[in-house]
Amino acid sequence: MAKRRSTVVSLGEVLWDIFPDGARFGGAPANVACHAAALGANAVMVSQVGKDQLGSEALDALQQRGVDTEYVSASADFPTGTVTVELDASGKPSFTISEDVAWDYLPWTDTLKSLASQTDAVCFGTLGQRSKVARDTIRSFLTHTADTALRILDVNLRPPFYSDQLIEDSVGLANVLKFSDDELDCLASACSITGNETEIVQELIGRYDLQLIALTRGAKGATLYRQNERDDAPGVAVSVKDTVGAGDAYTASLITGLLDRLPLPTIN
Repeated sequence: MAKRRSTVVSLGEVLWDIFPDGARFGGAPANVACHAAALGANAVMVSQVGKDQLGSEALDALQQRGVDTEYVSASADFPTGTVTVELDASGKPSFTISEDVAWDYLPWTDTLKSLASQTDAVCFGTLGQRSKVARDTIRSFLTHTADTALRILDVNLRPPFYSDQLIEDSVGLANVLKFSDDELDCLASACSITGNETEIVQELIGRYDLQLIALTRGAKGATLYRQNERDDAPGVAVSVKDTVGAGDAYTASLITGLLDRLPLPTIN
């Protein structure tokens, strides 16, 4: 009998990154869905696009990569999201994110409630919750998942679209946490935690009953933490064009590895 494919849901923004040389499909949850599909999961996108050309092209981009778009709604009132991206000399991006776009108004529906109950893992972020409508929908989805489901928070902080309260509330809804070394201090401050990296991580795990924390370090690699286990992986030397989406590829590998119950060194 063939093994059942795990259902991995991405919640939040679908958008187009506008680079100096043109537009590229993106959004952290959408990137995760595409990579999860490539890794063999039943990847499902939950978002909203506009009834416009960019919205149609976004759906095509997801479908071409094997992502289920049944739960991506279309708004006649708001446009598909866009982000202007500028890269520094090292390829590190800065973002200008359009507001009042379709994914900000993702509605909660009975079909999403049904999907939540069938989900093996769900990935969500902080940016996707910047508006009350989308925030309420994302949190309703999370509360309707099974107790056994993985709920992965990708702490993708994009000023000015977050607050200490949003960060702490989101951590409380997750059982797996992924963030970068650049976000460590902000996360610790939002949760009123002090200490060195290890002390902060262990306090987060204990206080919020987290199964795992993934801390990415850019060129220096990544560290995975469990209650009594730690694995460090070095960075991989590559010629960097830009780093947009690199963390999302890592998140997808993390999710599928955890669902397959792989050892931490293998996942990392």
